[in-house]
This record gives sequence, structure tokens and C-alpha cells, in this order.
Amino acid sequence: MTTETTKTRSSREIILDAAERLFAQRGFAGVSMRDIVAETPLKNQASLYHHFENKRALYEAVLSRGLEHITSLVPSEPTDSLSELEANLDRLLDYLSEHRHLAQLIQRAALDDGRYLESAVTRLLRPLYTQGRGALTGVEQLWQPEEVPHLAAGLYHLIFGYFANAELLRAVVLEDPLSPSAVERQRRFLKGAVARLLGISPPAGERSQSPWDDHQPPSPP
Repeated sequence: MTTETTKTRSSREIILDAAERLFAQRGFAGVSMRDIVAETPLKNQASLYHHFENKRALYEAVLSRGLEHITSLVPSEPTDSLSELEANLDRLLDYLSEHRHLAQLIQRAALDDGRYLESAVTRLLRPLYTQGRGALTGVEQLWQPEEVPHLAAGLYHLIFGYFANAELLRAVVLEDPLSPSAVERQRRFLKGAVARLLGISPPAGERSQSPWDDHQPPSPP
């Protein structure tokens, strides 16, 4: 038997999913509560306000849901193990593949110019940066201290930028960058690229497979 708690949780998740997609596509200012209701089975806006006080509360809940889970997947300490690094990247890429609007939402959150959102975005994004920065402890042996923030930014764009800019990539490479085969190529590329940036070497005698080894470029239109 379905309980009232289960029904409430299900409705909340449906709202968050719809809001995540719309906020990612249009930004905070470009989405109304009416737009979100139209993307759900809810009958009216009153049902939405039962779960969220206003649009800002909904936006923060959407961003918080995704960022908290991503932060839990990002290691807080460095690793020199290639297998551990690859396992961490697999978990993160699996989540981003399953929540394809999340990387775009994070990118838009940084671009939204509403001053009253600035403190919320900073508060929500800061833990992710802090967690990732902890994983880079010790890389000063490979990179100058002043280069480490740039390394962190580069790693972010390598991992998240691929999903955030999927539509641009689709237009450029004439292929769906979110198809299973394309994501797998990106996965292999990332494992090799991140390992090299962090100075983690594969076991002796093992050569990393090129992400394009099995790729046939699409024919031009």
C-alpha cells in the first residue's frame, strides 16, 4: 500500500526533476512556476507551493540536491592509485550521465546575474570546490602552487564541461555526445587525461587505450 509519505516524496522528486531540466535550459529568470507545473502531473500551482515556498526555494532545492550528491562522489584526499582514480571517475560520470541536465544547471547557476541568488549559489558550490581541492593536496610536486587553482578549474571543465556543453558538441562533431558509445569514449579519455595531470602512472607495461580506437567519424552531411 502506498503511504502518504511515499506520495509526497514522489511528487517532490517529480517537481525537482522538471525544475532541474527547465532551470538548466533557461536559467532562473527564464522559468516560471507555471512552466514547472506544466511539466508535471500537478493540477495547479497550489500543489507546487505545498512543497516549495517560492521559486527561489525550489531553485535552491534543485541545485542542492545535485551538488550534495556530486560532492559525496568527489574524494577529499589525494590518491596515487590508478584503479582508485578510475573508480572515482566512473561513479561521477555514471551520475552525470544519469542526470544529464545537472552539469548545465551548475554552469547556468554561475552565470545567473540575480544578486539575491549569488549568496545561495556560492554557499552551495563552495563545498564542491573545497572537496575537490582536498583531492589535489600534494600536486605542488608537479605544478606550481599558483597553478593549482587553474588545474582545479581545468579538471572541472574536463569532467563537467563535456555534459554542460553537449548541445554545442553535437553541432560541432555531428554526433550525439551523450550516446552510450560517445560517453564511453569520453570516459576512457578522462581516465587517461586526469591520471596524467595528477602524475598517476598506469602499471608497468600497460598502455592506455585511445578513446578513438573504436570510433568511426560520421560522414559529413
